[in-house]
Amino acid sequence: MGAVKSKRMPRAVRERQMLDAAVRTFGQRGYRAASMDEIAELAGVSKPLVYLYLNSKEDLFTACIRREAKALTEAVRAGVRTELPADRQLWEGLQAFFTHTAENPDGWAVLHLQARTHGEPFAAEVAAMRRELVEFVTQLIAVAAREAHRDPSLADGEVAGLAEALVGAAEALAAWANATPGVTARQAAATLMNFAWAGLGDLMDGHPWSPPSGTDAVAASALT
Repeated sequence: MGAVKSKRMPRAVRERQMLDAAVRTFGQRGYRAASMDEIAELAGVSKPLVYLYLNSKEDLFTACIRREAKALTEAVRAGVRTELPADRQLWEGLQAFFTHTAENPDGWAVLHLQARTHGEPFAAEVAAMRRELVEFVTQLIAVAAREAHRDPSLADGEVAGLAEALVGAAEALAAWANATPGVTARQAAATLMNFAWAGLGDLMDGHPWSPPSGTDAVAASALT
């Protein structure tokens, strides 16, 4: 094990070093394979000090999830200027999301891969973050759409479903972008805008797509 730093420093700074080391180790090696010895050595502290500060491997992993989730949601919120048109708000939010996940691949791996695959309570922590993102996107879409065509009766369930789909697509695309060399955050955001905005643009103009009627569906199936 490497030499342990003896210089005293504030607890918050030392704890941040431990969390940085833990996120890197969990993100690259996975929760099961990561060891407290590795994390302590990478942080430059003794293993007993890690336990003293963060109690257990489970508590350390939970702390990593909470920190990375908070950083991601704050980055997305900070990236959106609400005075801009709806498409620019969505574009800036997506750019903020993909920029953050690209710049913090280990943190994203902790949230998107590790936390979700190791059961409770880890999955619940990520679910809370996801709900916050979905609520934020729901509000963004709802306000913009209702103002665009002055329809206060736009179904909450429809807007929430759109937000859920958009967040899910962003999560999948971020995982793909991080694993695909040469794909930038801007390119990933543009891909999702091209996929989503045609439909959202029609919705905000008051022209939502509607499924065919029963008669039309039967006629269409008869032609196939």
